[in-house]
Formats: sequence, structure tokens, C-alpha cells
Amino acid sequence: MSYVFPRHCHAQLPTAVAGDGCYIIDSTGKRYLDGSGGAAVSCLGHSNPTIRNAIKQQIDQLAFAHTGFFTSAPAEQLAEQLIQAAPQGLERVYFVSGGSEAVETALKLARQYFVEKNQLQRTRLIARRQSYHGNTLGALATGGNEWRRRQFAPLLIETTHIAPCYAYRGQEAGESEFEYGQRVANELETEILRVGSDTVIAFLAEPVVGATLGAVPAVQGYFQRIRQICDQYGVLLILDEVMCGMGRTGTLFACEQDGIAPDIVTIAKGLGAGYQPIGATLCSGEIYNTIANGSGFFQHGHTYQGHPTACAAGVAVLNTIKEQNLLPQVIAQGQRLDQALRTEFANHPHIGDIRGRGLFRGLELVQDRASKQAFDPKRGVNKAIKAAAFEAGLICYPMGGTIDGVQGDHVLLAPPFIISDAQIDELVTKLSVAVRKVLGS
Repeated sequence: MSYVFPRHCHAQLPTAVAGDGCYIIDSTGKRYLDGSGGAAVSCLGHSNPTIRNAIKQQIDQLAFAHTGFFTSAPAEQLAEQLIQAAPQGLERVYFVSGGSEAVETALKLARQYFVEKNQLQRTRLIARRQSYHGNTLGALATGGNEWRRRQFAPLLIETTHIAPCYAYRGQEAGESEFEYGQRVANELETEILRVGSDTVIAFLAEPVVGATLGAVPAVQGYFQRIRQICDQYGVLLILDEVMCGMGRTGTLFACEQDGIAPDIVTIAKGLGAGYQPIGATLCSGEIYNTIANGSGFFQHGHTYQGHPTACAAGVAVLNTIKEQNLLPQVIAQGQRLDQALRTEFANHPHIGDIRGRGLFRGLELVQDRASKQAFDPKRGVNKAIKAAAFEAGLICYPMGGTIDGVQGDHVLLAPPFIISDAQIDELVTKLSVAVRKVLGS
């Protein structure tokens, strides 16, 4: 009998006992190719000796010191490395233990910034439908997935949502991608004016939407227009790179490819690569200095923030990405994965769209390609494909509710940066087996 409270109360899960590069091995000896990095976490695979040794060495020296009393060398080193690589204007790093904590930190930091500026009327947040920003109450409130929000809605802070930049579903006939992007970006200005331009704290968005949409990048020009609108009305731009950041799309920060810098950015997942739980919120010098020269105290905190062992892992992860020159590899292998997916599925009657950046790819599943009609949610297509892929020895990340929180299915792929050509072929072959089993050829 297990006393663990699992994610699904009636699930019978195998026991993971070992990791070997891109594979996880269970207690029966079965090997599973990790085609999604868990949830886009294990970017360096499951057996990197450099990161393991860095963790062991740090534990031998100092496992933990509370940041109310001390800083630590790993925290200082990791913060410096992140800021040196970050978009221009980001100057400070606030460490946490994961993505939801990073988003909560961003929201509270943004509010306190305006409190310090005596703009107490700024209380509103704007985000996008079909976004996902975490499961704590503030993060859940800004997230735009109705299925996740519904039962907790009475507990959530007020947030309004505009359309995502989701060209496959939203681009109109005769409209160019650029025109579409500008149209949906301008919804932000409309919403700011509707609620009152002096009442908005921040706009929050994922540069590439992960779990809820399935690796949907914004079209060219969208985020430049978003940045302009935020600047025009004094609204902070918070980018959530918890899933798409730390090299997942081929640059260390995903927003580099959109040519903008946020006021605040959240990272996690790939920062620790699964070897330690760690996340961070990076903010501009303007935000930090406003607080430092005002109250001098950010009214926030977590016990394990800046944990030396977790930060030592983060340093080792960034060093590995740099020393092994993995960002160009993410781009090259991402292109190879994209081509392999298109070769296998481009003409499949139930694959409507193949999309993504780097090693962050998604396939949208449809009942009919011409009309883009989704499968009946009662059919549970995404769950069936997840189960069939797992049986075949592939871990992938299918989800439902792609379109509106109820309708739509997709499969998200986020394999380790070290994936080989042969393993890409294995991934696509096993995914094809699962798709054929559930949907036919």
C-alpha cells in the first residue's frame, strides 16, 4: 500500500529507478525515451556526471544556509551568470524553488514596485486566454485555462484575459501573419483602455506557449507591438519562460528571438534540469532600484530561496550548456525533429498543425484537417495517445482543452538537448505507433 498522494488517485504508476541519458528506467528494466523532458524539465538528460558531482561537492561543503542570514557563493555565481546572459535591462535575480513560485514573486514584485512609486491605484493584471503560469493561486489567476481555473475561481485575484497569438486558429482568411499578430496584440491596448490605463500593473505572457497550447510561438512583430503598448501606458511586461526558457527554443532566453526585453522574466524547469528544484525571477534595474531606494525591503520570501545546493546545480547546468555548445545543437536538432515530424505526420488526416521552436514542438490533433474540427472531448484522445506512447516506451506530454479549455487536443514534445539523430527517429517512430493505435493511419 502506498501512502503517497499522487496526481491521479487511481493511477498505477511504474517505479522509476534509474536514468541513462535520454532514458528513464523502471523497476522492471523497461526503458522509456523521455520525449518531453518530463514537463520540459530534463534538458540535459538523466545522468549528467558534471551536475551530479557539483551537487555532491556543494553538499559536502554547505547544503543550506537561510538567506535571511547569509548569501552563498553558488547563489552569487548563478545570479551573475544569468544577468550576463539576460536581455538588456535585467539586473537582479530572485531565486525560488520552481515556476509557480517564480510567477507569484513576479506578481508581488510588480505590485510593490507601483506601491513604492505611490501608484496605489494600479491593481489590475492582464494575461492571455489559454496561457498557463502555474498552480499557486496568483499564478492560476493569471493563467487563462478555464479547466484549471474553474473550481478555484472564487479564490482567485481578478485578472482579465485577451486572445493568445495562436495563428493556426486565429488568423483570418486574407490576413498576413504580421497583420494577425498586430491585431491580437492591439487587444492589449483595448483592454488597458477599458479597465483604465492607470489601473494596470502588468501584462503577463509566455513567449512560446507550452502546456496549454502545445508549443505555439508568437508570429513576428507581435511582441514588439506588445512592448510598445506596455511602454506607452506604463504597464510592466512580465514574460513567463518557466517552460520555454533556459535554451529550450535555441536561445537561453526565449524572448531573444522576439527581439524584446521584458521588465520581469520568470524561469525554472531547465534551470535545474531536474537535478534540483530551482526557479528564478529576474527584474530590471529600475524595479530593483525603486524598491532599494524606497522601503529597501521586498515584502516576500520563501524558506528555500537561494538554496546553495540548488544554485550549485544551476551553475553546473549553465556551464554545461555553454561548454558543450548546446544552444546551436538545440536549433539543429530542433530542425531535424521538425522535419522528422513533418515527414511522418504532414499528410496524416488527424494532424492539423506541427509547430514550435528549437526542441519545443507541438502537434495539434483534429478530427478533420480541412475544417480544423476538434475531436469530441469525451473521447479523451490526448489521454489515449499518452497511454499508448508510454506503453511503446515513449514519454510525451499530450493535453486536452487546447482551443478553449474544453475542446482540442495536442501533443507537446521537449526532449533533452543531448538527443541524438537515432533517438529523434525513435521518438517519432514510437509516437507514430501511438497515433496509429488511437487514431488509425
